[in-house]
Amino acid sequence: MRAARIALVETFIVSLPRDTPYLGPLDADEQVNARGYLVRQGNRTIYPSTDMSVLIKVTAEDGTVGWGETYGIVAPDAVTAMIDDVLGPVIVGRDPRDATAINEDLYDLMRVRGASGGFWGDAIAGIDIALWDLAGKLAGLPVAKLLGGQRSSRLPAYISGLPGKTLDDKVKLARDFAARGFTAFKYAAAVSLDGIVEEMRVLREALGPHAKLMVDLHWKFDAGEAIQLIDQLAPFNPYFVEAPCAAEDIEGQARVAAAVRVPVALGEEWHSVHEALPRFERRAMSIVQPEMGHTGISQFMQIGRMAHAFHMRVIPHASIGIGIFQAASLHASASLPNVQKHEYQHSVFDRNLQFVHTTMRCENGAFTVPDAPGLGIEPNASLWSYLRKKAEVQ
Repeated sequence: MRAARIALVETFIVSLPRDTPYLGPLDADEQVNARGYLVRQGNRTIYPSTDMSVLIKVTAEDGTVGWGETYGIVAPDAVTAMIDDVLGPVIVGRDPRDATAINEDLYDLMRVRGASGGFWGDAIAGIDIALWDLAGKLAGLPVAKLLGGQRSSRLPAYISGLPGKTLDDKVKLARDFAARGFTAFKYAAAVSLDGIVEEMRVLREALGPHAKLMVDLHWKFDAGEAIQLIDQLAPFNPYFVEAPCAAEDIEGQARVAAAVRVPVALGEEWHSVHEALPRFERRAMSIVQPEMGHTGISQFMQIGRMAHAFHMRVIPHASIGIGIFQAASLHASASLPNVQKHEYQHSVFDRNLQFVHTTMRCENGAFTVPDAPGLGIEPNASLWSYLRKKAEVQ
């Protein structure tokens, strides 16, 4: 019997309003521009004022649908154009069960033109996630079962971001989560208005010696500055420090990791194992943070397996979306031997579950991995209703 081939690839831009921008209230010198973006002065990075992502729908000849999701945080039309004009037509007629082979073929398409990451990599990642979802549904199995074996149905989570206006607000939020069973917390240096070291000190005092505390340094520092800062943080026993140097400064990253007494975490911006390899070779980190919205499942697994070979831990990154690439990340994480925790973007994840059908939850300090065939998550009628109404208004 001939396998169901890919018949159609479609894309949809999702932009969901939120009362408070990602990372917390705006500072006095920050504002939302006419296109709905803002620049955080703490790390000079642009963010949307809404929750934005791109959905990918891949339909097989027998009508089975696979869903993917990828970054559309800024200029989402760039991602949809790449899929609609190039990637989608190329994979029509392929067998969706060949997801990893297709992922590698799509990567090859633009190699000689210098395109291997950025919007191009995000577009490939979204298709890859959709193909794995489709392959799982065609096989009647959860994706984790197709990735070498599922090791767990629950994954410990850490609280990512404490988006309070003041340090007292952040402490209260952390304590509220601690009362709900969470034991690990990360704050963002980009909005540490009271000082990065002071915020760590206050959180340690408030949460006690057993809480796991982390800080995202948002690529703010050169190597010397990062080493000095991490030495000041070390007495408060951080679980890890994330992204101390510019993403392109591999030598600086390696210098920091070799000099400090605190684990260094890297990886949310990588799209492929090719970007990860030179960091592994230089031991630039001890914790690897693949982001499913950039890697897709195929590259996520290659990075995770390489981390295992280098005796490094995997603690995946997770960001803005309606939950589809979050579910993909949980499936991939559940099949790896070296995943200790998973990031929980509570200000995004919880509120956007209303737009999907899934058993995925994050409660009592852990994620539940969906157990239905494929990724175990589908957009629901409320999402399509919202998008239709938004289009009518525009």
